[in-house]
Amino acid sequence: MDFRKEQLLEMLAQVAPNRYVQALLIILLFFGLAKILDVIFTRLVKGWIEKTRLKLDDQLIDIFHKPVFLSILLFGLALATERLELNETLLFITMGGLKTIAVFYWTFAAARFLKLLLHLVSRDESRFKLVQTRTLPLFSNLLILIVTGLSIYIIFLVWDIDLTAWIASAGILGLAISFAAKDTLANLFSGVFIMADSPYKLGDFIVLDSGERGAVTNIGIRSTRLLTRDDVEITVPNSIMGNTKIINEAGGRHEKFRIRVKVGVAYGSKIDKVHKVLLDVAKDFPDVCKIPEPRVRFRSFGDSSLDHELLCWVSKPILRGKILHLLNTAVYKRFLKEDIEIPFPQQDVHLHSTSMDNADIKPYEIEK
Repeated sequence: MDFRKEQLLEMLAQVAPNRYVQALLIILLFFGLAKILDVIFTRLVKGWIEKTRLKLDDQLIDIFHKPVFLSILLFGLALATERLELNETLLFITMGGLKTIAVFYWTFAAARFLKLLLHLVSRDESRFKLVQTRTLPLFSNLLILIVTGLSIYIIFLVWDIDLTAWIASAGILGLAISFAAKDTLANLFSGVFIMADSPYKLGDFIVLDSGERGAVTNIGIRSTRLLTRDDVEITVPNSIMGNTKIINEAGGRHEKFRIRVKVGVAYGSKIDKVHKVLLDVAKDFPDVCKIPEPRVRFRSFGDSSLDHELLCWVSKPILRGKILHLLNTAVYKRFLKEDIEIPFPQQDVHLHSTSMDNADIKPYEIEK
């Protein structure tokens, strides 16, 4: 590399003995080279790539063609700066500025490339179980932090800044922050574990140990948000979500949710007819799932009724309240039509009168 640079400088010295003219020629030469490569990439190569079905190559060209163009131009500016034979301080500042610009552009390009790579990896959930659509924001933010930290480290090296004092200060500052913001850090780490372990996902209906039930609308780094059936949003810190029992109604083998229609019939009713009527109501209902099939269970002999349950499934837990209301209405109407009695609790109070000789009862005995 140095040999070729020396050859280039000797050629320029033969063309123009003045070092300022040589610096200008170097800038024009590398600008022309960068422009030629940019035209080749943006017109010829990109035009050929657009004919293919793959979108990845188009995105790679969009990400890297500008940093490559600027890198060639910045390299020419660096050679021109060296040819000007500036003083040591001015040369250090100029070269440091050019390198810093290059680091910024390549950092931005690397962040875009890694985001693109994460999106591609998240599509293959069978091979990459940890990196999925729901955990994509977490890994994207982590990669941005890593790339940013690495670029800052490189910039410090470019400007010859000693990192020893900075690292020591960062350690003390980090210790102070960890004590002051321990709750925030607990929420942060819990959010990371929730995204990685995935006990629930966006759209799932969950029930907390404290009784709140709602659909998950957002899983953030600090908190999880639920939207109840009353359209009230509940924000729960992730530290609580990570240490409480959560019932995921949309979890399991499928998202279907079982509802129970409890009904009692009078003693003396024809049990087989009751079972058939209940199953007919469920099977004829359009919003009830055909698989698994509805079923009827005779649960117990109640005080005044034979207690049954109609068990059927709906496609999503959000439909529980609506379908249960419609099924209760349909069962009641069908029982009236089929003359099946639904009893209600009754109590008979019998008053018995006894003849007593009032003369034998003393006043204090009456009060007692």
